[in-house]
Amino acid sequence: MDRQPTDLSTVRRPITEANGLPNAHYIDQATFDEERQAVLFDNWAGLAVSADVPEVGDAVPVTFLGMPLLIVRDRQSTVRVFQNTCRHRGMILVEEPRKIEGAIRCAYHSWCYSTEGRLVSTPHVGGPGQNTHEGVDRSLLGLVEIRSHIWMDIIWINVSGTAAPFEVANADLLSRWAEFNKPMHHGGADSRFQLTVTCNWKLAVENYCESYHLPWVHPGLNSYSRLEDHYHIEEPGRFSGQGTLVYRQLKGEDGKTFPDFEGLADKWDTAAEYVAVYPNVLLGVHRDHAFAILLIPDSTERTTEHVHLYYPSADTAAELRDRNTAQWKMVFEEDIFVVEGMQKGRHAPYFDGGRFSPAMDGPTHLFHDWVAAQVQRHRTPAQAAE
Repeated sequence: MDRQPTDLSTVRRPITEANGLPNAHYIDQATFDEERQAVLFDNWAGLAVSADVPEVGDAVPVTFLGMPLLIVRDRQSTVRVFQNTCRHRGMILVEEPRKIEGAIRCAYHSWCYSTEGRLVSTPHVGGPGQNTHEGVDRSLLGLVEIRSHIWMDIIWINVSGTAAPFEVANADLLSRWAEFNKPMHHGGADSRFQLTVTCNWKLAVENYCESYHLPWVHPGLNSYSRLEDHYHIEEPGRFSGQGTLVYRQLKGEDGKTFPDFEGLADKWDTAAEYVAVYPNVLLGVHRDHAFAILLIPDSTERTTEHVHLYYPSADTAAELRDRNTAQWKMVFEEDIFVVEGMQKGRHAPYFDGGRFSPAMDGPTHLFHDWVAAQVQRHRTPAQAAE
């Protein structure tokens, strides 16, 4: 029997009438594969950060939804993303992070590529001692480059190549946070960590979008940044999240704080904002630091959260960075039981996707609606061909 596509009609209703995404969108492999293309490959998804390749020649292999990719900082210091496969026989080119001193060399037959992706050497391709052949046009056999863009140090990729330019697709957020469009300095090894959670990646987005859960899940945070101090951020079809009117700077034992980003409006003296940039990037901005969480789906029910913290200056106190990282790690770890509990709940066959609080769940509903819209758009050509 052919699998029937999920019914998304109730998801796209107004929030007062809508249900959340059906269970299959969290536990079914075929639906996960459908979203892989429609939601993650057809849009600008977060892959990594350029701080992963800080120096010219740095190369880092990554796997994104089963796709082998290679992040390289080329000789002109441009960050590029390639498919991590030789154009000859499909051999993986780079297995572990390393510095490319000369060329990217395939270990199988020694075809070599520049850090810009050009095929520069094909030893014995025309026979012993013959390194060229009229049937092998090097100019047509460079590495397959994946469309990419850097913003807030995040490497965004559009695998299908069909999305609008990044600046167009995310124009509203770039305008909203124009004050933060300035150099940001990754804190280094003490300002990154990973969390592995047993849940579908979308549940992490949904939880991050809203402040409704703060009193029960984050009592420490809620003790000074209360539920009533928060406001919704809602940009249908683009992003959603929450902001707080009460941001309290972290202070060291000597009373010092991180320096502020320059040129910020007065509102940022006490405000902070937390936005889910669809599909898989969670961002937070404050007067004195920012963070990015990249949600990498490992499977239908497993997600790796890559967390990175940034500062206005490279010259910040290590002790204060350590405390800030530990503080945020504790907050994000407090969410794990929630997203994993919701994942378990998606195996209840009579769960209908749930309902939304019209007053409190607007940002989360917008994300559900956006995912449903992407899947419906993807299905339309196939359905038209039937």
